[in-house]
Amino acid sequence: MAQNVSQNETADLEQMVTFNLGQEEFGVNILQVQEINRMVEITRVPQTEHYVKGIINLRGKVIPIIDLRKKFGMPEREFDNNTRIVVVDVTGDTVGLVVDCVSEVLRVSPGSLEDAPRLISGKTDCSGSEYIQSIAKLEDRLLIYLDLEKIVGSSKLPCT
Repeated sequence: MAQNVSQNETADLEQMVTFNLGQEEFGVNILQVQEINRMVEITRVPQTEHYVKGIINLRGKVIPIIDLRKKFGMPEREFDNNTRIVVVDVTGDTVGLVVDCVSEVLRVSPGSLEDAPRLISGKTDCSGSEYIQSIAKLEDRLLIYLDLEKIVGSSKLPCT
């Protein structure tokens, strides 16, 4: 049975691209995602932050690549056929994010988004919790909605 959704309700839906890092599912605002690419060869750049894998040439534009596993302090793993680079635009900066796999595009109602509990969204550690914008409560799971401005804009965190 089709669900009737008004234009106002559709306009209010938050669209996000979801991806996995290990068993955890994350989402980012679809309006910031430019494209999703298979893994390509990354040119390493010396003297960069530990989570910067290097740079790639994407249609003539040099783009820095951030390994989100490293950024969040997760164990490294080998890239495989599911590994993707999610190319995002964050306030005019184009950056690639290495993720284990891309899941889907979701539409989430604003009522399903809840601020992250203060205990996990604190700024005192380097676990990645400071990058959480909110938690999406879905029917069968919770999804961590990331704040890309904080991820990309925090290249000078004191903990590396």
